[in-house]
Amino acid sequence: MYTLTKNLKFIPILLLILGIVGIAIGFSSAPHTIEEVKELLHDSHGDGHGNSHHEVAVKDSHSGSHHEVSSSHDSHDSDAHYEHILHQLHNKPWASLYVAALFFFIISLGVLAFYAIQFVSYAGWSPLLFRVMEAITAYLLPGGIIVFLILVASVLHWNHLFVWMDPELLDVTSDKYDALIAGKSGWLNGSFFLVRAAIYLFFWNLYRKYAVKFSKNQDAEPTGNVWYKKSFKYSAAFLVFFIYSESMMSWDWIMSVDPHWFSTLFGWYVFASMFVSGITVIALVTILLKSQGYLPAVNNSHIHDLAKFMFGISVFWTYLWFSQFLLIWYSNIPEEVTYFITRINDYKLPFFGMIVLNFLFPVLLLINSDYKRLNWLVVMAGFIILFGHYVDVFNMIMPATVGASWSFGVSEIGALLFFLGLFMFVVFRALTKTELEPTGNPLLEESKHFHY
Repeated sequence: MYTLTKNLKFIPILLLILGIVGIAIGFSSAPHTIEEVKELLHDSHGDGHGNSHHEVAVKDSHSGSHHEVSSSHDSHDSDAHYEHILHQLHNKPWASLYVAALFFFIISLGVLAFYAIQFVSYAGWSPLLFRVMEAITAYLLPGGIIVFLILVASVLHWNHLFVWMDPELLDVTSDKYDALIAGKSGWLNGSFFLVRAAIYLFFWNLYRKYAVKFSKNQDAEPTGNVWYKKSFKYSAAFLVFFIYSESMMSWDWIMSVDPHWFSTLFGWYVFASMFVSGITVIALVTILLKSQGYLPAVNNSHIHDLAKFMFGISVFWTYLWFSQFLLIWYSNIPEEVTYFITRINDYKLPFFGMIVLNFLFPVLLLINSDYKRLNWLVVMAGFIILFGHYVDVFNMIMPATVGASWSFGVSEIGALLFFLGLFMFVVFRALTKTELEPTGNPLLEESKHFHY
């Protein structure tokens, strides 16, 4: 049975408190009126002599076009551009919250998929890691509830994360009418959007509940394999549902923030990101437990295999990213290239930095088989991979919701700290509630004697 150390009791609480403070500052400091936006822009673009006659470049996050607006004009067009910036800055704390909430949620979901794959493939190397996986997936319920509440807030128009939720875009009599978004209204509408989200979350958590229950029942009745066989059947059914629901989730929760853009690879792309992030967290938690004297039967071969997945899925993610980017760049279709133009023009550092973090470093650190057995090096690679995929989620959400008004400040750091603290709190509390070895698993001995 795992016992929390003093540090692991204190650190998550501290992170939660710091995160709440940062989130509160982010929301309270966001402008709420056009006048506040004008004042903010005046302060940031002024000539230092109190001169209010300056030029403000406002960039449209969807079209990628620039509009020069003179601050000395009070025209309708000028106010419209300031209102656009107001929406972006009002979105910023919401978008920061959403990025962090989504990132930690998909880590848990990626681990759940990896856990199910172990049963379906009759994997003999991994049963020693099952309790770690079950603890990480414990975050699925609280993390999913928070994501769902953010989606509800969007439907209630408390924020503008999803531009297609603006009813004027569907009104043919409105100047804002958008024929493309109106054509997608059968799928992209608030009520159906939330129903789909509830279905995804319900069945993902339902599988997790029964999978953990069957695993513990197998420990209580180790002589028969009834519960293990049930785990196999439920896992196979879950993976079929997961293949479809994960893709639809990625369309709904991520791709639809850019409703004019779509990619047929996007579901796989998001899956690769969540999968490698989830496996990386399994490796980090396992190494931490080993360093504290737990999981004595876990050996370097187990760490090697986790690191091998970290390396392989990082390469797979890069393949998907490059395939998506190359085809869109080569075809040069306006409604497709806008997605990358916005990110290359306004998000150069996170956009190109993400490629270095998610591909170059994992390859350099983990390509050698011997390196995969060095815990300190796997930990280093793991932190780089996790930060890189947080930046990946940042790049997927921020350009459409915040546009050129982005920055990495208090609201982003606060949200990241809050969800990191919550994630650690839930995962390590879950580890204290069960034995760390699945003693009734029929493949446990094979896992204990696994050597590669």
